[in-house]
Amino acid sequence: MLFVALGAEATTRVDGVRLWRAPDHTRLVFDLSGPVEHNLFTLENPKRVVIDVNRAQFNASLDQLNLAETPINNIRYAPRNGTDLRVVLDLSAGVKPNSFFLQRQAGASDRLVVDLNDLAPRQEGPPPVSVPEPASTRRDIIIAIDAGHGGEDPGALGPNRLQEKDVVLKIAQALAKKLNAEPGYTAKLVRTGDYYVALRERRNIARKMQADLFMSIHADAFTKPSARGASVFALSRSGATSEMARFLAQSENESDLIGGVGSVSLEDKDEVLAGVLVDLSMTATLGASLQVGDYVLQSMGQVAHLHKRQVEQAGFAVLKSPDVPSILVETGFISNPGEAKKLASASYRNTLTAQLVRGVKQYFYQFPPAGSYIAWKKSGGGGGLVTEYTISRGDTLSEIAKRFNISVNHLQQFNGINGHVIKVGQVLRIPPTT
Repeated sequence: MLFVALGAEATTRVDGVRLWRAPDHTRLVFDLSGPVEHNLFTLENPKRVVIDVNRAQFNASLDQLNLAETPINNIRYAPRNGTDLRVVLDLSAGVKPNSFFLQRQAGASDRLVVDLNDLAPRQEGPPPVSVPEPASTRRDIIIAIDAGHGGEDPGALGPNRLQEKDVVLKIAQALAKKLNAEPGYTAKLVRTGDYYVALRERRNIARKMQADLFMSIHADAFTKPSARGASVFALSRSGATSEMARFLAQSENESDLIGGVGSVSLEDKDEVLAGVLVDLSMTATLGASLQVGDYVLQSMGQVAHLHKRQVEQAGFAVLKSPDVPSILVETGFISNPGEAKKLASASYRNTLTAQLVRGVKQYFYQFPPAGSYIAWKKSGGGGGLVTEYTISRGDTLSEIAKRFNISVNHLQQFNGINGHVIKVGQVLRIPPTT
């Protein structure tokens, strides 16, 4: 296959080579001083991938590349035809290669991207043994947690070389660990390491997981370092609810350009009917997204300064799933020195993720999916389910009772409260409804 970029008259330098391993492919990125034309092909016996780059010279080091866990045994390069460059990848296994050129974007240089897609999925350990589940099994609520950015897309940059992609992966991992420790919940990571996943593929992964909720975790930046505060966003099908929401959505939607991106089944429906079905599904999904977003935002606000006290909306591409409630959590502005310091702290991330878990649990206690363990517990199975709620500024007993569909008197008796005086930070136990 041949990819052509105009303007490659002068010799182009390969100034750097970077590598990332994903669960199903290996990505090589060649940082370039300008645009190039290139050609890629494969050879057998032994297996090799060859990349010929026109009018280019190699000016990078390969010493820091970690080829472990990749199908690449060795990388070689040499001049070709006097002015061109040939790069050879010696392989230990067969791959399906793909390559494309990316123009400079958002501070990133021109790049040549080579993806080596695995021919068969990697299998760790012995194959799983299939055990039939009993008919009475009560399923877990599945949460898909998406750490934004990754790989060659670092996301926003903070002080002391703090990168958004690293911070949000740590938050996502801590959040998944806490949710998996909760009875009735299973959390799964969309991105498990330092590699890039296309925005649309992130949504598809969540759908394949059969997720009940998709949470995309971010820590963005703004043009002014004084901007601060955590936020929760849901999809907007029209305009953004604020200029900040519009700015952040535009910034996040450009990730595919930086990262490199070369269910409701509608296959048997005509175009008009398909549009109607998607519209109906999106309406219900968006309503659920706004509801769960509010629970998460209010819970997060007990430990973090909030940029806005209501769920905002904008056209985030990663949230456009028609059948999975989806929210984007901005944990803070990494461009703000104070918030960047907090986000870099394991202690703060632990406190923050505990509140995210609390918000998720409060929502699903109120609206548990049919057939789930939480629905069974709420209906009285095993003696009912008791959850907790931490008082935040502005809360009243009557509003909390209404939120959990119980009487104020029941709430007072269950917590041994006389009168209506409550304090910020006080933890209330919420009795199961009957």
